Amino acid sequence: MNVSQAVETRVSCRSFKKEPVEQDVLEAIFSKAQQSPSNCNVQPWQVLVASGKQKEALKNKLIQNVMQQQKPNPDFNWNIAYTGEHRNRQFGSANALYTAMDIGREEKQKRQMAMLRNWAFFDAPHVAIFTLDKYLDIMGAVDIGIYAQTLTLLLKEQGISSCMQGALGQFPGPIREMFELPDERGILFGMSFGYADEEAAVNTARTDRAELSDSVIFV
Repeated sequence: MNVSQAVETRVSCRSFKKEPVEQDVLEAIFSKAQQSPSNCNVQPWQVLVASGKQKEALKNKLIQNVMQQQKPNPDFNWNIAYTGEHRNRQFGSANALYTAMDIGREEKQKRQMAMLRNWAFFDAPHVAIFTLDKYLDIMGAVDIGIYAQTLTLLLKEQGISSCMQGALGQFPGPIREMFELPDERGILFGMSFGYADEEAAVNTARTDRAELSDSVIFV
């Protein structure tokens, strides 16, 4: 698989097989991801990967936080309300997802349960949490985004699916506790990954993309 094929076939996977990825495969992929570019080569990423019993323990703590209706307390500012075309695209994405899951607009409980699956990592065998020193702020966040894109394409090259999740940055407490993170280290977002369950209806969801002319200006 070449880069173009990885870009064209990568989608957000929301249902995974239980089969884990072999540790040597994971280490090879994450080693390659170290080649990601970063501003002034600062390489700010520290990635926390949980699998097996540790992943299950983290999942249970995160779900407990959400079910207790605790308020999100992210390390970085996620308090953004989309407007205009961005809001339209957000609605389009949600519509594609709930249509694939056959969940109607009025079925609020089913929608809430679908949302809760974020913190269950969509039953993926692995989850990666992307962190950086808080003082780096937006500059570091840019580098983390570049790294995460590199990583997800390298995973796809090996037939491994993933889903980037801002939701995993909303309740940093259990993650901070498990990995004993210092206060100066911030949790930005996460990514569930593993082998896709090709039979799951949710994995048929597809979102559209803006026209080139809406996104790129050539002069």
